[in-house]
Amino acid sequence: MDMTGHAVTCPDHPDRIADLWFAHNELTIMLGAAGRIAVTDDLPAARPWMYRVAPALHQAVGVTSPVPNTEMLMQSGVDLAFVANDSPAAASLRHVGLPVVQAGFTDLASLLRAVDLTADILGDASAHDVARRYRAVLTATVERVRQAVAPVPLSARPRVLHVKSLVPLTVDGEHTIIDEWITRAGGRNAATGLTGNMRPVSMEQIAAWDPDVVILGADSGDATAAPEGWAALRAVRAGRVHQNPAGVFPWDRYGSELPLQLLWTARTLYPDRFRDVDMVSETIKFYHDFFAYDLKPDDAARILAAQRPAEGGR
Repeated sequence: MDMTGHAVTCPDHPDRIADLWFAHNELTIMLGAAGRIAVTDDLPAARPWMYRVAPALHQAVGVTSPVPNTEMLMQSGVDLAFVANDSPAAASLRHVGLPVVQAGFTDLASLLRAVDLTADILGDASAHDVARRYRAVLTATVERVRQAVAPVPLSARPRVLHVKSLVPLTVDGEHTIIDEWITRAGGRNAATGLTGNMRPVSMEQIAAWDPDVVILGADSGDATAAPEGWAALRAVRAGRVHQNPAGVFPWDRYGSELPLQLLWTARTLYPDRFRDVDMVSETIKFYHDFFAYDLKPDDAARILAAQRPAEGGR
């Protein structure tokens, strides 16, 4: 069964995968199967750290259409496709006989299920080992953060607004993975009364929420382009506007770097409670353990600042 409950007959060891949900490519890479991705919708210009960490992706065919050409997929020898739960491509891919796995997730619990599902489909003992280790790390990180912020009463927890885009203005509301990591890190989502991802809002609405903290998505745009009234926000006046890190995938979105996102958010909201957390060291360790890639401290610092890899790096 895939993440939507569809029964899917998959090859025992798929060798030519079309990974057609942006967020899922990172899971496949983490589970050691970057070299088996034949078609991807994550392109180097948008995901430079992904291609730095997994250079085998340069051999994959990049697609930009939400419904890729099925003839091209067949000519590429694709034997399995991963797609989002709401993918418009699922029906057409099934029509030509491709096994289609809808592998979307909406929260931490379903992320872990998607990781396990992907490991099962890849069919490698090594993939299952990574999945087990990842579950342990995410679970331990959630508990580590929970214990540290538990003494803070709800009324004292900062109201956090996550801005996906400044122009146009879009934010993330309730019933999203963004809402979950804000809450688990000891914050309260300032976007009250709003449900869903990347929802358009007015500057007047943001001013009415007047958040204590603003977190800007990695690709939110230039903060100098913020609309009139932005400078009057409580968070801006207090110097509590933070750029979210972005690595193999944007940490704040639907990807496997969520343990790092939880730690970074908790440390950002409560620096005194997380003095022992060195995010450069945490990032280096995570990349070593789950991407088999050895970051240098400068690399980790660039990821934490949502910057692209340095030119000429390996």
